[in-house]
Amino acid sequence: MPSYTAPVDDMMFLFEKLRNNQKYNELEKYKEVTTDLVKDILQEAAKINQNLILPLAKAGDENPAVLENGVVRTPPGYKEAYKKYIEDGWTSLSCDPKYGGQGMPKTVSAFFDEMLSSASLSFKLYSELSIGAYNCINHHATDDIKNKYLPKIVEGKWSGTMCLTEPVCGTDLGLLRTKARKQTDGTYKISGQKIFITSGDHDLTENIIHLVLARADDSPAGTKGISLFLVPKFVVKDDGTIGPRNGISTGSIETKMGIKGSATCVLNFDDATGYMIGAKEKGLSAMFTMMNLERIVVGIQGLGISEIAYQNSLTYAKERKQGKSNNSSSKNGADFIIEHADIRRTLLNMKSIIEGERALCFWLSQQTEVSLNHPD
Repeated sequence: MPSYTAPVDDMMFLFEKLRNNQKYNELEKYKEVTTDLVKDILQEAAKINQNLILPLAKAGDENPAVLENGVVRTPPGYKEAYKKYIEDGWTSLSCDPKYGGQGMPKTVSAFFDEMLSSASLSFKLYSELSIGAYNCINHHATDDIKNKYLPKIVEGKWSGTMCLTEPVCGTDLGLLRTKARKQTDGTYKISGQKIFITSGDHDLTENIIHLVLARADDSPAGTKGISLFLVPKFVVKDDGTIGPRNGISTGSIETKMGIKGSATCVLNFDDATGYMIGAKEKGLSAMFTMMNLERIVVGIQGLGISEIAYQNSLTYAKERKQGKSNNSSSKNGADFIIEHADIRRTLLNMKSIIEGERALCFWLSQQTEVSLNHPD
């Protein structure tokens, strides 16, 4: 199994040295986020990722998520790890305390995202889109919707998805065919099929909150006619408890080359009850609140994978012997390959790129906070 040590010192270096960002420093809500506090958080984050989540990478690769009798089963160990993960409050790290969050800035949660991506990307994906859904709902939904759904998402008891792509349109969303028929009570009936839905179904949470792009019956063709709907796996009653199963079923799980522990689903919506989020026919712009943040997080996935690849390359280079280096100190046998100049150059190149990536992610996290929270 690959080894991993969270680069807490490198992360703290960025937090201490790259904080001199004028607009970011004008955000009053983060004045009390001190270096000592962040270091404590990252050290605890390192423990859970190194000890609990890292072993899930191998488990998920060898025992992928499966669809059995209409139910998606996650790999062995995922349920137990997820329970501990939400009990420790990691899903709430950057969320608003109003809904049970810890109120940490994304400059801190981005470091945690990197650790999770390094330890087990498949496991990470079951909660990653929940934070994206949280941000979208928080910025565009009514207070009733926010109060009803956000606390459970923040707690990690409910998860979220982003349902855009369809077989007929790929990423050309103007061609989507999913329909929304308005009901007399103000809700909508959603019908259509969505594909490539990350964590579209699983057995880790009590409910899954789907954010679905669809077109109302009286809306025009093209992207101008798209609206956004919240469609829960289980209908939520007025008192916040879970009601009957909604009209959503899993058609299949995609077969992938990697991240096999993550269930990427085909979802069928058959007169599923949905609730409009934001203004009618402004669904695409509302969804971009989620998509733009997810694009940064996907970049952080690459950073996390790069870090663990570098760490294990370095370990291998210190253990593998091959040939004689130009400055060989070994009288008998071959040298460790790290003594070869080109291997050292390659490793240093990897390390340099990773440090640059991490600095860029930190800066992007600052800009995200400014875009979401700055009074101007």
